Amino acid sequence: MPFFKELRRRKTNSKSDVTPPNGSTASHDSNGTVPTTKSSSTLNSFYGTNSTPASSIQPHQSTQNLTLPISKSGSGTTNNPPPPPPQRSVTHNRGTSNNRISVAGMSMAQSVNGGPAPKMPTSAFAPRILSITENSWVNQKILLIYGQIADPSQQALDGILTVCHHQDNFPPTIWPVSDSHFKALVHLSPGPNRLRFDFTSPKLVSNNSSIPAHSSWMNINCLPVTTSPPVQLVILLGSDSPGTFDAVPERVNREGNDLDTAKRKFRMAAYLWQAFTGEQMYRNGFGRRCFRFEEEWQSGTLTFRDHESRQMRSEAKIHVVRSEKSVKELRDLDLAQQYDKATRKGDLFSIAMEATKGHFKPTMGQKQYVSVLLLDAHWDTQSRTITGHAALGGGSSEIQLAIFGSQALQSYPSCLEDVIPAFTDCTRTDTSFVANDCNESGSNWEAVNIGIGAHLHETGHMLGCPHQESGIMLRDYVRFNRTFSCREPYSTRTKSPGMRLCLPKDECTWHRLDILRFRYHPCFRLPSDNPVNGDESVRVWPVDNGKVIITAPTGIAFVEIFADGDGTCRSWIEYGNVDGSSGGPPRQIMLTESDLKSRLADDKKSQKVKLCIHSVGQGSHTVEDFGQLSSKSSTVKLPNGQTGFKGSQLGTSQQADSSPEQVILESATKQTKLLTSIKVYHGFALDGIEFCYEDLTSQLFGKRGGQPGGSEFFLGMYSPLETGLDGARLTLLDTRRGEVIMGFNLRSGLWIDGIQILTSLGRRSMMYGNPTGGSG
Repeated sequence: MPFFKELRRRKTNSKSDVTPPNGSTASHDSNGTVPTTKSSSTLNSFYGTNSTPASSIQPHQSTQNLTLPISKSGSGTTNNPPPPPPQRSVTHNRGTSNNRISVAGMSMAQSVNGGPAPKMPTSAFAPRILSITENSWVNQKILLIYGQIADPSQQALDGILTVCHHQDNFPPTIWPVSDSHFKALVHLSPGPNRLRFDFTSPKLVSNNSSIPAHSSWMNINCLPVTTSPPVQLVILLGSDSPGTFDAVPERVNREGNDLDTAKRKFRMAAYLWQAFTGEQMYRNGFGRRCFRFEEEWQSGTLTFRDHESRQMRSEAKIHVVRSEKSVKELRDLDLAQQYDKATRKGDLFSIAMEATKGHFKPTMGQKQYVSVLLLDAHWDTQSRTITGHAALGGGSSEIQLAIFGSQALQSYPSCLEDVIPAFTDCTRTDTSFVANDCNESGSNWEAVNIGIGAHLHETGHMLGCPHQESGIMLRDYVRFNRTFSCREPYSTRTKSPGMRLCLPKDECTWHRLDILRFRYHPCFRLPSDNPVNGDESVRVWPVDNGKVIITAPTGIAFVEIFADGDGTCRSWIEYGNVDGSSGGPPRQIMLTESDLKSRLADDKKSQKVKLCIHSVGQGSHTVEDFGQLSSKSSTVKLPNGQTGFKGSQLGTSQQADSSPEQVILESATKQTKLLTSIKVYHGFALDGIEFCYEDLTSQLFGKRGGQPGGSEFFLGMYSPLETGLDGARLTLLDTRRGEVIMGFNLRSGLWIDGIQILTSLGRRSMMYGNPTGGSG
């Protein structure tokens, strides 16, 4: 017995000899926790104290159902760590930890991404993320963030921000800190992401520890969206194209200019579009809703390490499409948009449209949104023109299309690690090999702005945005770099030093009207959005006292107000709750001319007012002269003495044989007249309408053109009769049901493309004419 007491005493003394003075084990010191009720990275917010208005799932709605990789800290520390779960063997853990990446010099026993955070005092120099709050929900793979170190007004520090991703499933990335401000792009995995942000600076004393001294933590949840149509990314080649793009010899030797390089650069540019747009939507109060891309399982390219190791990831798919045209045909000067003497400047758009239709083969109602990179664009040094290039955006009922050339592609970043170097590269453009597009690409970083930014401009057209008075849809993209970098190099465009500190207020933007269009665009829809009525139409008609009523079954999103001669909109009215809460956009509004003119500039108040009304369902209606519509000239005296009101004119009546015409239906003023059917004369557009009465008389509006005999729509209900001698089932029109015309659903542009008849019994005819032409 004394022997065993002595042995136990020696064992106890031996254990106390290796215990640290504070009484806790060395391994336990690196596994404390940061309180999860408040992130140390969100002490203040540049955008206020409100949480991110997530458009899909609010943090408080799903927290209880979502197990985040955060350990809860107790009231104190103990000498012994909690035992591991029984199902996890110690041998297995040690075997797998050797294959994991070490982050910021920390061993995997100390790795904290996705696990418990080190318990240590929060440093005054820990990064503070200002652009997003703890436990926010986003729907995009690459997230743009902005933040500060300490108080920039007290001490401006330069240094490095290291972003360590969730469970080390993406390599750490580093971003510059300038005057205590930083911007970074963060890669997110589906589900919860626990991120660590480390700051280092030569001006700060290091603690000589493997654990960074100035770190903060943040949880961000990523919910990829698959219920909205994607923006398709296409590289278009000539039928005999070698698949290369313009680049200086040094670039060709360093990174290549083949098709694989082009795909990596175009993919990275597209993710920059997405990160920029998502941040812009958030700043405008609509959450981080954004367009998505079609993805495929492929060798990752968003980090150079994936490209080298062939790590497989789900990333944006780049469709490679070959045109029937040869490279020589595509580079014909007569097609070059920037060549003054060209006579077919729009043909490249038609060629791209034909090729993408052949590739995607869209069906009726399956609209595709496609952004195309013309890889065979080439700088012709003799004519000093970029051939094979056009910057255009628009589309049809089947495909919405944007096209842009590859003349600046050599300057694009190909992965996240290249973003800052690309936007700060002052290397002058060598016009012996590549173009100085619009004389605004005198250096590599300016070429990146023009290439990526102008292509985004055309993608904006593809999504329905017109030119605006400011923003991307003007030429604001010449400072696209400021969105991603806090410092700006020397500009050859302005011949002046760049901005020393680029803050969010200095960045380029989407115009507010672009944001309003995106809010209800199909590509920006989220699963939590309310279903949209299939009737996208907008209806306008005048009433008494100079008032005009506007209705839309899907709701009225916004109204653009133009003074006479305005090429872009400078005044508008928004409807509905910004956060999409209950109520939503109204289905009926009433406007007056005095209210509209009060919103115009003083020097515009006496001019004619034009309106463009947009519905939630993406329909639109233009009132060319609101004053005329709301005046007495829009009233008509009916034969029975009553007053009628004219609606706004549809179509522009610009065809040579167009003439004004007006018809008042006799059945509306004479009780003895019974309207039994309507004949619609049409081909691929509307030629005329004939109203047929029970007494075999009729009234013709327009002319009898198109298909012989037209298409006839009967009013009333058909009653079955007995079978005829030939076995056919006979029917009889029962006009006693009292069915009358309630209105028409029209599709129009320069002319009336199609018409649909609406009745008092809720019936609708087919859409006669072109069912997809113009707008509703």
